[in-house]
Amino acid sequence: MLQDIEPYLACPHCAQALTPDGRTLRCPAGHSHDIAKQGYVSLLAGDAHTGTGDTAGMVAARSDFLAAGHYRPIADALAEAAAEASATGPGGLVADLGAGTGHYLAHVLDALPGRPGAALDISKYALRRAARAHDRIGAVVCDAWRPLPLLDACAGLVLNVFAPRNGPEIRRVLRPGGTLLLVSPTPRHLRELVTALGLLSVDEEKQRRIDEKLGPHLTPAGRREVEFTLRLSAEDVRTVVGMGPSAWHTDPDRLAERLAALPEPVEVTASVTVAAYRR
Repeated sequence: MLQDIEPYLACPHCAQALTPDGRTLRCPAGHSHDIAKQGYVSLLAGDAHTGTGDTAGMVAARSDFLAAGHYRPIADALAEAAAEASATGPGGLVADLGAGTGHYLAHVLDALPGRPGAALDISKYALRRAARAHDRIGAVVCDAWRPLPLLDACAGLVLNVFAPRNGPEIRRVLRPGGTLLLVSPTPRHLRELVTALGLLSVDEEKQRRIDEKLGPHLTPAGRREVEFTLRLSAEDVRTVVGMGPSAWHTDPDRLAERLAALPEPVEVTASVTVAAYRR
């Protein structure tokens, strides 16, 4: 748990290394950070807040959907890419930026025996689950858009699955030769539900924009598309809507009406890109 990743953590106030002192992490400058009873530690800067994080309801929906195995092909492809990158890349921490419940990080750690994993997310509701997702995961509350609470060049691998990405910070925490594995939806992802339910769609230029933003910091090192068909019940559809960004933008009454008009089960396309970028 946290003790596995403590050597890689940095104070969010002064960027110095943190050392354990009972149920507190302290830096040489005297800043202290208490470990929550649920097993995670908050390394947010003093003026940051968690209001933009996933809610308890969104986290519960994601946990249920992922536990049912609907996205297993994505987790398998990510674990395979992680094993390939680690075979020739440096060791060190596996950091998951926007880790959520720790589902994908746990799957990757199963493929990388002995490697410690840091689940980084701004949602404490998600990290309560991530702290229990694997015995080598340590869970840390932080803001992806600010300096990450990790030491320079501490990670051999960074994961980023359906989450915000901070190119300069990812480069800083990666070791030379380290790899970012980024999973993003293609425009075909959940397209049947986007049309039928009026959900948020994926920009046709999304991958190009990702490449442009990461380009100054990391070098593309290959990609593959993972596409498969889901057969979802009405409850599954309700769950997948509730766990993603459309949960913030969908009227519940209108959604219920549109859900009632769907066949059951409904066939839905899952389509993502697993892209590698190297420092």
